[in-house]
Amino acid sequence: MDALGMAVADGAGRESALASARAWLEAQAWAQADRWTLWTPVAFGGGCALYFTLLREPQPWVAWALLPVVLGLLVATRWSSRRLATIALVLGACLVGGFSTAKLRADAVKAPVAQAGGQPQWVEAWVVDIASPGQGGHRLLLAPIRVGDWPAQATPIRMRVTLRPDTPLPRPGEAVRLLAILNPPPPPASPGAYDFARDAYFESVGAVGLALRPPGPVQAEAPPPWRLGLTMRVNAIRWSLTDKIVQALGPETGGLAAAMTTGHEAFIPRQQIENLRDSGLAHIVSISGLHMAIVGGFVFAAVRLLVAAWPWLALRVSGKKVAACVGLAAVGGYLVLSGAPPPAERAAITAAVAFLAVLADRQAISLHALALAAMAVLLLQPEAITGPGFQMSFAATAALVALAEIWPRPVREIDVPWPIRWAQTAATWTAASLAVSFVAGLATGPFAIQHFNRVATWGLFANLAVAPISSFLMMPGLALGATLTPFGLGQAPLEVAGWSIALMNRVAETAASAPFAQAVIPSAPGWVLPVSFLGLLFVCLWAGPLRWAGLLAATAILWAPRPPPPDVWVAADGAAVAVREGRAAVLMRPDVKLFGAELWARRRGLTPLIGEAERDARFACDRWSCAAGADAPVRVSAAWNLRRPLKPGRLEELCAGADLVILRNDMRPETCGARLVLSERDFLAGGSVELWRTGQGWRAGWAQTYRGRRPWTWGYDPR
Repeated sequence: MDALGMAVADGAGRESALASARAWLEAQAWAQADRWTLWTPVAFGGGCALYFTLLREPQPWVAWALLPVVLGLLVATRWSSRRLATIALVLGACLVGGFSTAKLRADAVKAPVAQAGGQPQWVEAWVVDIASPGQGGHRLLLAPIRVGDWPAQATPIRMRVTLRPDTPLPRPGEAVRLLAILNPPPPPASPGAYDFARDAYFESVGAVGLALRPPGPVQAEAPPPWRLGLTMRVNAIRWSLTDKIVQALGPETGGLAAAMTTGHEAFIPRQQIENLRDSGLAHIVSISGLHMAIVGGFVFAAVRLLVAAWPWLALRVSGKKVAACVGLAAVGGYLVLSGAPPPAERAAITAAVAFLAVLADRQAISLHALALAAMAVLLLQPEAITGPGFQMSFAATAALVALAEIWPRPVREIDVPWPIRWAQTAATWTAASLAVSFVAGLATGPFAIQHFNRVATWGLFANLAVAPISSFLMMPGLALGATLTPFGLGQAPLEVAGWSIALMNRVAETAASAPFAQAVIPSAPGWVLPVSFLGLLFVCLWAGPLRWAGLLAATAILWAPRPPPPDVWVAADGAAVAVREGRAAVLMRPDVKLFGAELWARRRGLTPLIGEAERDARFACDRWSCAAGADAPVRVSAAWNLRRPLKPGRLEELCAGADLVILRNDMRPETCGARLVLSERDFLAGGSVELWRTGQGWRAGWAQTYRGRRPWTWGYDPR
């Protein structure tokens, strides 16, 4: 064949290959005809996320102006002749609708927020609940009646107050009086870190504080509003049940049993919490999808078995639908019993959608049911899109449902000896358990890395060991025990639950103390997590081999480059400072703001050195200040005296030879040789800060730069 003929043949071959590839891609796209609706909650969540990424709060009229846009896009689908255009219009409407819903929700929950730097105030309040303990000790969730001389319009709806150690805890429903220092909810511990003040804003918690004196009883002038009164009565019952569980099982196992039953974590030993975190089992403590699935599934299976065992009833009713109704009631009861924290609410909505699907003769566990549940959650709580709980739970569920779609169905032999059948069943269940734990771990991995910077090396094996314990012993025992305890019959099931919890604690301790139990991975840039999330969703929601194209995006958290770690970190109020030395972080005040310092160090992939000996080897410190020593990795000096003056000449010592001076107050020296001095006014305006040394001086990254001017940040930016 001559050259011309070969060129023509090559051209025809390329055209044929392109035509084949085009036909294959079109076939893959048409295979999604029944699945494009799965992307509607993704688009709606994208609109919610877009609202929360803004640096300036849009005006209220923007949300209302966007509602006609949503309606117009939906109406336009009536005249769309092409399916692709229809899909684009619907997804666009969901995107705009998500943005509008998030804005309307933010305006609806707006409430007063305390001002920073206030004086101690006498607080009279109702005890709404016993909140989860913080690093400082037990905490109370209060509904203020009166706060000092604050006017009613400036008094927060809810406040969270930390009690001093060994302070007796009042019961929910009591009216108390206490002296407390109140501040707005804390800003992020470091620039770009998770914003807990945003969570507090949407929970109407407008103040946090420290009680200077134990709370004492006070006579309220009027009864609480009926909704608050009902909430406190329910919480009083929950607290009473918590106390009974702890007394029945003891603090070692009773604290964890109470946390998984009523949501109260006040009695869990701190070492247990650390073991659960280091072993990858911390999700057991938070009442979420796992607990709702076990309780709802156990009740559903038990009721269906009981109906089937009664032939007269089985012939007259649908056992499956009766079981779904009872399971729905069980999920609702468990939601009330747990105190309805946001993760439990989201899990209850998902479980309710599954049971309603059974009642409607639809498939209970499917990607369409999951999409409906996600849309319901985002409509009610659009702020959930920013939380790791929502991200991890729906990512894991989507991955597991997608796994169920492609999981091979075993062939059922008609006549097989029972030993072989049992062996086959055991092998099938073992393979399924391994696959479920592995896939769920992969799906939640990007979020665990980005939000918590921890990877439990032995987490897969720990979860495999604990899964049968929690599913068949612990949660059913707790459910029966909580139901029967008011009648005096809950001791036996609680003992079974206690034995299983002790076994789980043994597994957690073993995994946490194993070699290389923890790997700390620094957080990636902000764009990486959305890319990983979308890649993961593409793998789960797309049908066919093209889904694996999303793996590159799904694993972005692993290959995305990390920015260089900063040289210095300062807390939002200037009260704590950490300096980087290689891959370690030296804390100037190891006993202050430890949570924030450890959070910052993990985000940057550093190991915190929290001992005073490590600090004193590098800095010359007294009670109120630290000056850079000869072996300091960075020439940084700091003083954290807020009101009292330093001893004479100490401020000049801090300035001498320092490149950076950090002052918690505004008592700046008249002359200071440092290139940069940061003081109270800087922290009030910018919050926490990270600093990098450059050839020209210092480059600073402030938390407020990432937060912007939003309703939950205004308390920190008075100017």
